[in-house]
Amino acid sequence: MVEVKSAKIKYRRGNKKKYSKVEALNNAQKLAFAPFTFQAIAAMIDFGILELLLKNEVTVSEIMAKCDVSEYTANTLLQVAFCAEIVEKSTTEKYSLTPLGECFLTDEMTVNNFNFMRDVCYLGANELKESFKQGTPCGLQKYFIDAPTIYPHVPNLPEKARKSWYNFDHYYSDDCFDEVLKIIFTHNPNEIFDIGGNTGKFEKACLAFNKTCKVNIIDLPINKAIAEKNVNSERMTYHCVDLLSNDKLPNLRDVIFMSQFLDCFSKEQVTLILEKIKKFAQKGTRIYILEPIIDNQEFKGASFAIAHISLYFTCMANGNSKMYTEKELTSMVEAAGIKIINKYTNIGIHCYTMLECIV
Repeated sequence: MVEVKSAKIKYRRGNKKKYSKVEALNNAQKLAFAPFTFQAIAAMIDFGILELLLKNEVTVSEIMAKCDVSEYTANTLLQVAFCAEIVEKSTTEKYSLTPLGECFLTDEMTVNNFNFMRDVCYLGANELKESFKQGTPCGLQKYFIDAPTIYPHVPNLPEKARKSWYNFDHYYSDDCFDEVLKIIFTHNPNEIFDIGGNTGKFEKACLAFNKTCKVNIIDLPINKAIAEKNVNSERMTYHCVDLLSNDKLPNLRDVIFMSQFLDCFSKEQVTLILEKIKKFAQKGTRIYILEPIIDNQEFKGASFAIAHISLYFTCMANGNSKMYTEKELTSMVEAAGIKIINKYTNIGIHCYTMLECIV
């Protein structure tokens, strides 16, 4: 395996951090009351309080008048936000946002993560234990739709949940496409097969990047309909395939691309999918697997977020998949009899890893 791009410093858990008893207790209370902190921030966003504090240093009375909330509402939320270090208070009893508080309005990653948790995952997270026990997404089934997976039903989720799901999904991968395409087209492929193409964003980027290459999107029928609305090109072909069924794949050649796709399946399913891809691929076909691997992250916050996204898969998506480590992902690829020839790290602004494989 060849390292094509130099890796940045990665976050690794070293020796156990030594907390004092007081520090441990303080941190424990933050976790114990975290659901209330989360909902307090959500309420302050909805009331317009955070937006007001971002632009001004204001008193409780001004918050009451400009955000149309009671004194009780303003004081209660501000006290929580102050303890959570979301807001700070001056000696003149005026409030403003801290850098932490600003993240919930100005940092795109935080906004997308927060909305995804709030609109898609929050209620279902209460079914996490049962989801682990049953191996099914009990949160999805209780709060949205009684189905084995979320994937065919995303377009039919309630509007807020649907919007937050797509914003979350696209935010992480979209910044990778330009860099990925430069790598892929060093081999001048005539045709690309995007498995799990979803709404067609990669296809659109690919068609714009190269003016002759043909692009195929392979996904569920409901996603085909959405992609057709988003991408209109004579060089585009759609294939409706359920990778876990007996559906046959088209004759795969040149390049196969999968972005944030394999993490949607259990280890056993990933191996079966890769074996199926190998069966329908011509010899010499290159396979590019793009994933936000947990242990290839530069920042602690990124590792924290990716690890917690696994819990979305548990209780909301399918009950049995997760965000994989590099060792887990490479072992599944190799178990399918596919050879990894290159590894590209630090792709995009969110430290994606891309495995280049060959059949």
